[in-house]
Amino acid sequence: MTELAASPGLNLNLTASPGVGGRSFADPSEAGVARAAELFEDMQPDKAAEMLAPVLASRPDSASGWILMARIRLTLDQVPQALEAASRAVELAPEDPRPPAIASRALTLLGRHDEAMSMAYRAVIVEPRNPLWHDRVAWALMAADRQLGDAEQAARTAVGLDPNEAHFYFTHGVTLAALGHIDQARQALMTSLRLEPENPVARHRLDVLNGVAAPAPEKKKRGWRLFGRKSDSKPVRPEEFRP
Repeated sequence: MTELAASPGLNLNLTASPGVGGRSFADPSEAGVARAAELFEDMQPDKAAEMLAPVLASRPDSASGWILMARIRLTLDQVPQALEAASRAVELAPEDPRPPAIASRALTLLGRHDEAMSMAYRAVIVEPRNPLWHDRVAWALMAADRQLGDAEQAARTAVGLDPNEAHFYFTHGVTLAALGHIDQARQALMTSLRLEPENPVARHRLDVLNGVAAPAPEKKKRGWRLFGRKSDSKPVRPEEFRP
């Protein structure tokens, strides 16, 4: 979302600490995962995948490695491989909400909407206070074009859990528009833009609602991260470009 802003109680970045060079690892595979994560954060997903593959071959029980690989594969538009990696992580770390959330995103992109919704709700069950997973539920339902009232409720819950994140208002605006609540949708999108004025997707959505722009096909953008963004990057988020 881009990977949305960091959520309460969970650091979604695999490399939140200083560079690998200044850290020590009891397991060499951990160093390999950390180096691959740094490459990924530096927007070098191809190199990150190349570095991570032999690590996972030697340590197939590395849940953090499979989570990272799933994120990398999604960024590279290698959706089936992303789903495979996320599924491995789900098996290895059933208590971690990230693997089912990543799997949900991949399943949505593959058009397997029932499974995508199930995985999204699974993430919510594991960590109900994390707004990211409620947002994922909203988009899984929206992509399936069903239970739009539940999608709006999920989006509203995400806003309530993190009222300072622009993307959650964006999602809420999209769900409200889908329900035909145009005035409320405008308000949600305007709030999103107040928090993040440079977001062209939210601006276009609002312009469409105001009748000053025509709906345009939404293209999936490369370079996004699954949850959270660097502060100096453009606000391009995967969920804003629906499959």
